[in-house]
Amino acid sequence: MKIIDVKCAVIGSNPVVRIKTDEGIDGYGQAEAYKPYLKPFVLFYKDALLGQDPTNVERVMNRIRNMASFKPWGSAVSSIEMALWDIAGKAAGVPVYKLLGGKVRDRVRVYNGAVRFKLSDYTPDGFADIMQKMKDSPERFSIIKQGIAFHGGMMERFPDFFYGDFNQGYRYPNRGLLTEKGFKHILECIEAMKAVLGDEVGLALDCGPGWTVPDAMRLAKAVESMHIAWLEDMITGDYTPYVLADVYRDITHSTTTPIHTGEQIYLRQNFRELIETHAVNIIGPDPADMGGIAELKWVAEYADLHGIMMAPHGTGDGLLGLAALVQVCAALPGNYIAFEYPTGDPAWWYDIVDGLPNPIVKDSYIEVWDRPGMGVNLIPDKAAAYLTDDDKDFFD
Repeated sequence: MKIIDVKCAVIGSNPVVRIKTDEGIDGYGQAEAYKPYLKPFVLFYKDALLGQDPTNVERVMNRIRNMASFKPWGSAVSSIEMALWDIAGKAAGVPVYKLLGGKVRDRVRVYNGAVRFKLSDYTPDGFADIMQKMKDSPERFSIIKQGIAFHGGMMERFPDFFYGDFNQGYRYPNRGLLTEKGFKHILECIEAMKAVLGDEVGLALDCGPGWTVPDAMRLAKAVESMHIAWLEDMITGDYTPYVLADVYRDITHSTTTPIHTGEQIYLRQNFRELIETHAVNIIGPDPADMGGIAELKWVAEYADLHGIMMAPHGTGDGLLGLAALVQVCAALPGNYIAFEYPTGDPAWWYDIVDGLPNPIVKDSYIEVWDRPGMGVNLIPDKAAAYLTDDDKDFFD
């Protein structure tokens, strides 16, 4: 089997990769909805892929993996990797999880990062209100993640939140020491959310990046009695192209509150120090950024050796990304907690894919399906209606 073409189309906001073969088997991969600009990054690798056997996934990845880095280049490589596994599974007639070592669990737990409601205001009452709505969501999530502090609009809407000038720039540009008033406001909002969730639903907090080390330590110590699931990306995260494991280690070793990071990190090498020095308690790589699903499984296994837990990121990965997460998380070791549930956005995405269960999530779990490949495919006749003029030949 040989690769004869590599295509990329932006469908909605999600870049979608299609790899064609000379045996008529296609594979699909999907990048985050936050990266509609990714098409030329994907096509940069086309010449390195043509003529290769896509079922030799690792050999093909060795041709392109070193020509990438943290976002966005790693996102392009990751989407290609998932399309290769889709082909490999279809060619073998088995679900991808069987190619990754086999099923460890029959259903995978998910947590809520994408089923969202509009926050009326950044007060304790506002946070309590949206937490109640998410708790009542039909998916019955067992963990709900909420952005606070530097992750979201709190710093902009709460006067004198931190000692610094608010920067309206792109992709989390603010950082600094919190004022006492700002710190107390964060705690009051957390307490309000916990009052709604009680011990029925876990609360995870997406905090930054942007915190100073003293403030991060203060918050982690202050919420120890609340049994917070984790504090995420306090120091680095999202579009930060470095890790700072030594800084995270200082925070993690000062508290019993679980500390989490990893969604922005590309490749196992950049997780090594976080894992080996026990710099965090939980890592959350995104298969659409870290190099793909096989890379995620390798890192999960290595983290498990060191007693570090795994809660993969995925909020923007779309429905094809959801399928990839289901397949890989079915094969992860016992340090797996849950992955961040992505949704189809816009809602018409649910009309253009085939293979998803209905409902997808029951009581915070997704049953692992057994169809070949990723088990979810685009429906060309329906998806074609949403292609731009530049991408009209995507299904040719």
